[in-house]
Amino acid sequence: MWSSSGRKSKKKGSASDLDTDTIRSMFQELAEEDDPSVAGMEGICKLCEKLDLDPVDDIRVLVLLWKLGSEEKPGQITSQEWEDGCEKLRTDSIEKFKEVLPSLDPGFMDRAEFKDFYKFCFQFNRQGTHRTLDKSMVTALLEMALKDRIPSERLETFCKFLEVQKSYTLITLDQWTSFLDFCYECEDLSTYDESTSAWPVLLDEYVDYMEEQQKKK
Repeated sequence: MWSSSGRKSKKKGSASDLDTDTIRSMFQELAEEDDPSVAGMEGICKLCEKLDLDPVDDIRVLVLLWKLGSEEKPGQITSQEWEDGCEKLRTDSIEKFKEVLPSLDPGFMDRAEFKDFYKFCFQFNRQGTHRTLDKSMVTALLEMALKDRIPSERLETFCKFLEVQKSYTLITLDQWTSFLDFCYECEDLSTYDESTSAWPVLLDEYVDYMEEQQKKK
């Protein structure tokens, strides 16, 4: 879109002018061929390549998508979410996105912000209308999202528990979010009382597992 002066249109913002044409052009490079209003995982991987990010192992990818406002459907971002997110982050070029990267470390989040982001990690990685995640995906996400957020021993033992137990192949959102709250509230497992527990059964079984591991030492 061009103004009568022949210059590209700018969108006024609180910090600086943003070039909306460039923002839209950037998105079109990422959008799906059969639906230009959506960028799926292929497009997101293209963005990661431009930003020198590993789309599989770098938690900053999920932080970026969360900050951009991806929420309509799992595994994608819409053109409207992209435009609104770029305005929020003050980014209209790859160079400006790269300037944002240092701020995407989840270590900068307070507990409330992180809880919202942690929930997003689960929701974004769902497949279609499925409400659960495979436990192998959950383990990988936990190791990325909770590194340096909870004690390493708690993270390692819970992931090991998920790997070896046979009762659960799929994890629900309630189980996912409850684990983080459990880590905050139950620092010492020796004080855990299963008879008065309101936690999901999965966490009761994790405590049982840990008691068995202690007996083997």
